[in-house]
Amino acid sequence: MQLTIPIPECQQAIRLPAGVVDWSEEELLRFCVANPDLRIERSAKGEIIVMSPAGGYSGFRSGEVFSQLKVWTRKDGTGVAFDSSTGFRLPNGAMRSPDASWVLLSRLEKLSQHEKEQFIPLCPDFVIEVASPSDEVSSLKEKMDEYRQVGLRLGWLILPASRQVEAYSAADVHVLAPSETVSGDPVLPGFKLDLAPIWKPPF
Repeated sequence: MQLTIPIPECQQAIRLPAGVVDWSEEELLRFCVANPDLRIERSAKGEIIVMSPAGGYSGFRSGEVFSQLKVWTRKDGTGVAFDSSTGFRLPNGAMRSPDASWVLLSRLEKLSQHEKEQFIPLCPDFVIEVASPSDEVSSLKEKMDEYRQVGLRLGWLILPASRQVEAYSAADVHVLAPSETVSGDPVLPGFKLDLAPIWKPPF
C-alpha cells in the first residue's frame, strides 16, 4: 500500500482525520509494514497519527526503558515485554504502540496464532511512554487515560524535560515523588526502572 505523507523535519506528528483514509485492520498493518521507518497509530475515533523516526535522545530513552523492562521480564518469567514497534488493538478500536509494554503470558496464550501475528488484540497490563521534545504532553496524557479506560493495570508517562513521572492505574493518576528509580510493585513485582540514564543520557 502506498500513501505519500510528508514528514516535517521538526518531527511533529501528522494527523489524518477519520475518513481521509478508511483502512481495514489488514490494510493498516500493511501500511505499517511498508513504512518501517515511521511510527503509526490510530485513535479510537479513526484518526491516523504518523510520526517520523525518533531523534537521538528520544531513541535512546525509548530503547533504555525497553531494555530495563526486558531484563526484568526474563528473570520474572510471567509475561512478555514488547518494544515500540509493536501495535496493540485496544478494545475501543484504537491501535497504539507504546515505547515499552508488558503483557501477562497467560493472556497471550489465549490468543490464536493469527492474532499474535497481527496487532495484538488487547490492552497491555503495563506501558511506558517517554515524552520527546516534539510531543504534545496533553496528547500523551490523553493516550495514557485511554489505556486506563480499556484495562491498563499500570502505566508510566515519563517527562524528561521536567524530570517527572506520572503513574496511571485504573484507580487514579498521580505524579510520583522525585526519585532516581520508580517501582513497578505490585503489578511488576521487583521491577525498578533506573531513571538516571533517562534524565541524563550518556552522550
